[in-house]
Formats: sequence, structure tokens, C-alpha cells
Amino acid sequence: MLAVSLDGRLAPPEGGAAQLGGAGDRMALEQALAWADGALIGAQTLRLHGSTCLIRRPELLAERRQAGRSDQPVALVVSRSGTVEPSLAFFAQPLERWLLGPGTAPAEGFDRLLVLRPWQELLEQLANQGLKRLVLLGGARLASSLLQEGLVDEVQLTFCPQLLGGAHSWLPPGVALPRDSWELHEHRSLGEGELLLRYRRQGLPAGLA
Repeated sequence: MLAVSLDGRLAPPEGGAAQLGGAGDRMALEQALAWADGALIGAQTLRLHGSTCLIRRPELLAERRQAGRSDQPVALVVSRSGTVEPSLAFFAQPLERWLLGPGTAPAEGFDRLLVLRPWQELLEQLANQGLKRLVLLGGARLASSLLQEGLVDEVQLTFCPQLLGGAHSWLPPGVALPRDSWELHEHRSLGEGELLLRYRRQGLPAGLA
């Protein structure tokens, strides 16, 4: 799930964090995190923002606790270099941190390491460890790699009333994707001129989304 500008950009032309999305988008994001077992985030996106989103709404935290779940989904940082600066505010946030990267031992600040491998194998490994429901928080290269393999069941975008321009689209230019069909599952106003659109991949078995 991503907040994007009207022209589909994640960041301004000069790069960096765009800080898109208002209160309604924040609520939709926390609801998705409350559903999830784990949240995937690319290392570069984490470096730009410095931290990840947390569930803060008391009713969502209460629902997770009543179900015997941790307050926050596990943060799954994807890094092919395995290098994530330990000075980031992310490492002081109250959540469990896993690194999906190279190497044989957890990097500094992480609770667990899973070695990167083909995505289908990695997702099966995560499911076997209890992380079956995943949300993707960014970035573009990570989203495109999962879409290319047909491993995304649902796309949720919040369109924000801004035009940013530049090259920083939510999918990298020139990426070849499978010609899947998607069904509109939900659309609603989030206030402040923002619109949420949620699409499910056509043919998705009932109960998997």
C-alpha cells in the first residue's frame, strides 16, 4: 500500500521522502498494519524516512492484543547489501526487526536474519514462521520485483492532491510486468482531497485477500 501523487509519484524530482498522505491515509495505513503479521520495506525507503510506520490507534492495538498478537507487525527490511545504518530512529522503535539480506548472522540492531533467495521460497519461509499476512510499505524496486513474479494479491493506493513530476514513480520505468487483470474492490474518500483505491488480482481465491 502506497500514498502517491496524482501523477503517480512517490517523491519529488530531487528525490527524498515526499511525506504524502494526510490523516485519512494514516488511518488506512494503520488498519492495514493491524491486519498484517509483517511489513516489508526496502532498505533505501527506510534510509530516506529514518523510521517505519507504527500502529498508534488504541482500538487497533486492543484488537491485536485480544487476538494474542504483538502490538506491531514484524518489520521486514529488504537489503541486498545487508547494510542498514544503526543510527536510524527505526532501531529505537518498539517492534521486532528482521533483515532479509545476505550473510549468516543477524546484522546489528536486527532480531533475525533471513537470507535472500527467490521470492516464492522466501515467502514460504516467512509463512512457516507465522508471517502469512504481509503488507508492502515500499519502495518501488521491491514492489516491482514482487509484481513481476505475480506475488501481489492486492494493490492499495491513496491518491493525494499534489502533482510532483520527476522520475520517482511508484514503479520504476521500463519494468516489464505480467498482464494480470485487477478488480476494483474498494474506493472511498479519505478526506482532505485524498482518494483510496483498492484492487485485487482477478481470480484470487476467496479468503486470501
